[in-house]
Amino acid sequence: MKKIFLILTALILCTNFAYAEVNSLYDQVWKLVNTKYVDKTNNKQNWERWRYKYDNAIKTPEDSYLAIETMLASLNDPYTKFLDPKEFEEETSSIKGSLKGIGVQIGIDNGKLVIIAPIEDTPGEKAGLKAEDEILSIDGKSTKGIKIDAAADQIRGEEGTYVELLIRRKNEPDKVYRIQRAEIELKSVSTKLANDYKLDPQIGYIRLSSFISKNAAYDVLKAIDSQKDKKGYILDLRLNPGGLLSNAIVLSDAFLPGGVIVSTVDRDGYKDVMKASRRYYTDKPLIVLINKGSASASEIFSGAMKDNKRALIVGEKSFGKGLVQEVNRLQSGAGINITVQRYLTPSGTDIHKKGIEPDVVVELSEDDIKNKHDSQLIKAEELMKEMIKISESRVK
Repeated sequence: MKKIFLILTALILCTNFAYAEVNSLYDQVWKLVNTKYVDKTNNKQNWERWRYKYDNAIKTPEDSYLAIETMLASLNDPYTKFLDPKEFEEETSSIKGSLKGIGVQIGIDNGKLVIIAPIEDTPGEKAGLKAEDEILSIDGKSTKGIKIDAAADQIRGEEGTYVELLIRRKNEPDKVYRIQRAEIELKSVSTKLANDYKLDPQIGYIRLSSFISKNAAYDVLKAIDSQKDKKGYILDLRLNPGGLLSNAIVLSDAFLPGGVIVSTVDRDGYKDVMKASRRYYTDKPLIVLINKGSASASEIFSGAMKDNKRALIVGEKSFGKGLVQEVNRLQSGAGINITVQRYLTPSGTDIHKKGIEPDVVVELSEDDIKNKHDSQLIKAEELMKEMIKISESRVK
């Protein structure tokens, strides 16, 4: 009898421990949002009401995940998101430089699941996916009301498997894309021009497809080193969905002889101003190409270059993401990205949902796209030739 009692006691203790653990995860997320989220009033709601809301309902890790996601959804912020252990591992892998999927950055725009940008030389780009494509369904399941992390989980998968996306594109009939997943090596930098375009030999070209990899900024500097003979550079940030804030700061510092790079404002209104160190890497003329797929860190860099008059910004208005997320590791290998700051360009401009306006607007027409005629790059080349002439005349 005593033995049975001891077994029952042990089972009760284990059950209580498991219950406490899953409730602890929920409480940990609640506390992080309560102390760190950029909006101190937590989207004008009483955040306290969430703390003990699911105390009697959470029994398993899955219950905890669902409760956390429901709580975070009340913030109406697609960038503050919970990541289960698998998703957190995948995000960590992307920072390290690789992931498995089709290679697209997704977001929520006016309640719709959209592609912010396909990553260069990935299955998504090769299949023909484009910025602003709306994803109507994933493997036949509607995306109406879907959260970003749930959509990402459905799109990712084992290398060699397929995913079907129903895509809606402006002025075109809806189309299903069947795309084979692969291991995506996040090569941030390329100096290769599309369509075998021959750029003026005195001009260097660098394409930065993402700020996600921790080495992205330094890879750009290596690309500059490999083109030291060039008299000016075109830095292509089109379809660059952003990534690490630190990369945007390092890269901006490499081009600026001084001045403000970016300012961040936290929940208490504290403004942190980040300035260039004056140890710039190059002072040669610079043009930055952007479009509607350029977001986040791309906009921080572009804003720094534009407001400091260091570079000419050419192309189309950028995406408009002016929020900074902090990555937090949670117990049991899960994680949460929390919007902790808003950022302002050096002139004090909040570009969230507004984007960066180019100095020279050049839009790609449907005919340009069909004929693989890069009118934005051609215009940048034309402008760079003039900038080099001006630069050389000043030296003389």
